[in-house]
Amino acid sequence: MARIVKSGLIQLSLAKTEGEGTIDEIKEAMLQKHLPYIDQAGRQGVQILCFQEIFNTPYFCPGQDSKWYASAETVPGPTTELMQQYAQKYQMVIIVPVYEKDQAGVLYNTAAVIDADGTYLGKYRKNHIPQTGGFWEKYFFKPGNLGYPVFQTRYAKVGVYICYDRHFPDGARCLGLNGAEIVYNPSATTVGQSQYLWKLEQPAHAVANGYFMGCINRVGEEKPWNLGRFYGTSYFVNPLGEIFACASEDKDELLVAEFDLDLIEQIRGKWQFYRDRRPETYTEITQL
Repeated sequence: MARIVKSGLIQLSLAKTEGEGTIDEIKEAMLQKHLPYIDQAGRQGVQILCFQEIFNTPYFCPGQDSKWYASAETVPGPTTELMQQYAQKYQMVIIVPVYEKDQAGVLYNTAAVIDADGTYLGKYRKNHIPQTGGFWEKYFFKPGNLGYPVFQTRYAKVGVYICYDRHFPDGARCLGLNGAEIVYNPSATTVGQSQYLWKLEQPAHAVANGYFMGCINRVGEEKPWNLGRFYGTSYFVNPLGEIFACASEDKDELLVAEFDLDLIEQIRGKWQFYRDRRPETYTEITQL
């Protein structure tokens, strides 16, 4: 019997930005903008839903303004708890990427995973933190310390990789070794070289590791930072590396797709990458 999953990705532009309200007002406006799309996903029978990176704030990392520390919240916390209600209402797994405050001065780029009955399953903290032109993330986030967890949800085994993580095949392999069937990559990335890599790296991860991926990017331009245009193009890719559903470059959108998890078994039975890997020959990878 086929294991069909219906999944959704939400890509949105900012509702409010710096100078248009307090940090709390900006966060609330972005949350409110998401709610109709969550309802739409629920009405369409989406079983697993994922938002974009730090979904309820601007991507403030082009600047280095400590006032944005105040946008961090506990996980679990108020946003997670609200999404637990929506998960339970629609019997829908929800992946919720937020700016996490673990304690004073200890902040992470995090995604909470909520099961279809509203149970908080745990979180992933972004492991690879960039520090390059326009992406000054080390000013805001500590590197993750939770490894590469995979969450057994009602519908599938789910892993999370966040934005810059996607440039590192090592963690993508760890997610596969830990049993992931679907890996979600919430992102915030702009036009340039990144746009070419966007449709190159993640299909490669899907092929090399024999799993599905859901890749999410925001849309629009965000003032006053003017990093460039976030180009959307959220998509789903299968273990053959085929992008089988893709959103627009510039529109607020819920992308919904159905796929058969049994394809994983079929592909791994043909391409035996897990059998043929040689970890004993890769010792250089773990040398500092």
